[in-house]
Amino acid sequence: MKRILINNKIIVVSILLLSLSCKKLDINDSPNNPPIEKATPEALFPSAVMSSVGRINGDLSIIGGMWAQFWAQNNGSSQFRTVDSYNIQNSSNFINGPYTELYSGALTDYQLAITKSVAAQDWRFNLMSTVMKAYTYQVLVDLFDKVPYSEALQPTVILQPKFDDGYTIYTSLIAEIDAALAKDYRGTTHTDAQMRIDFIFGNHGDASFEDQMDNWEKFANTLKLKMYLRMVNAKPAEAEAGIKKLYADGAAFLDKGAGVGVFVNAPNKSNPFYEYNSRRLNTPDNLKASFTLTSWLQKNADPRGMAYFGQAYPIQSIHQGDYLSGNNSAVNPIVKATETAWLISEAESYFMQAEALERYFGGAGAEAKYNAGVNAAFGQVGLTPGALLTTTYKYPSGGLETKIEAIIVQKWASLFGSHALEAFFEQNRTGYPKTSTVYSKEAGYIPGQLVYVPNGVTGAGNFPRRFVFPENERSRNSNTPAQVPIDTKVWWGK
Repeated sequence: MKRILINNKIIVVSILLLSLSCKKLDINDSPNNPPIEKATPEALFPSAVMSSVGRINGDLSIIGGMWAQFWAQNNGSSQFRTVDSYNIQNSSNFINGPYTELYSGALTDYQLAITKSVAAQDWRFNLMSTVMKAYTYQVLVDLFDKVPYSEALQPTVILQPKFDDGYTIYTSLIAEIDAALAKDYRGTTHTDAQMRIDFIFGNHGDASFEDQMDNWEKFANTLKLKMYLRMVNAKPAEAEAGIKKLYADGAAFLDKGAGVGVFVNAPNKSNPFYEYNSRRLNTPDNLKASFTLTSWLQKNADPRGMAYFGQAYPIQSIHQGDYLSGNNSAVNPIVKATETAWLISEAESYFMQAEALERYFGGAGAEAKYNAGVNAAFGQVGLTPGALLTTTYKYPSGGLETKIEAIIVQKWASLFGSHALEAFFEQNRTGYPKTSTVYSKEAGYIPGQLVYVPNGVTGAGNFPRRFVFPENERSRNSNTPAQVPIDTKVWWGK
């Protein structure tokens, strides 16, 4: 996976060379190993973004989508059997690879970009780098529960940083975002080349600098909304206060997706999920459609089945975890080489807003946001929900939990593809989709409910809730906490 990041950094370097071509180069500086003091936010930020996206939307989303039961391990191969059986050990590269890359690549570059941008009073890159640092840290916290934060990213000062608890990291990240939002990031001078270095919002030909910064402000607010919603079970009063303040302050939320869409269909330059699962493994056949999702789509006559799996109903699929005797005709999930890697999709933003309005504002406006979310979710794959929005997917009447379930299940269905890690997190937070009391081959199974896999090693009903602490960190850092089982919930878990 590392080669994806390297080659995308080559794209970044090419852009930078074009933008800086009028400047003289010091012949004493190696262009292959520039000194760290020469690094600029313009060089650091896009490199860090590709580091985050390469892992979060790559191998981590493959794991997240397997645990959210979008796809299952093919019965004819073994690449992801340890994932599908909840048997990932702390020595596994599924754990060590993302952890190492997100710290040594993404977070290190974001922090240096923040330091450089503050020194230069470049508040634009300060906001962008702070938001992406918070996004990346939030993913690590949601995976590991505790990670180095307050003493991290200081390799010349602290070699063995302490691990901070997830709640402390969350509140600290929100404070960092607030501080960045308080700066004059719109007053920063910029060039067209600098705008294009922003792979998330700056590569839209019709976007002005003002539009770009509006979107970053919305991204920051929407990320805060997501983090407060994560707190609803563990810190309900703080979640409510934080969300109500966002609305009282007139915060604007994303009305377009935040994601990287600069991928091309070429080796090491394509969507990270596609690159990792299809091109790098020389076959797309390791993952197969999961009956959990396909049965739900078919039950609802949802046209996304064709977009997700390329087959009319009934979609040939594998019952989750049935890789020893599964369906040899099961089809592959479709994730295209040029597909955008979403950080927060438009649909996700609307579903979060619908949940917030239901929980804290008596439901006023929630149905409209839910409808916008369903429409945006279908729009991601070039479809419309049509009559489904007034029939099967109509916003329900009834109590709060009935409405929250409808919102989260629709969010779950929208997160298919390289954004699938979020579906795993949201199921852990809300319990939706519900878990089944019977396996999906048995009578009484309700389509769309998650099933415990037949080869699971954690014990019936004990679904994975986190990653175990990586061996790479444990072997180097004596402050690594004692190991906990993979089925132990993180601090915000339901």
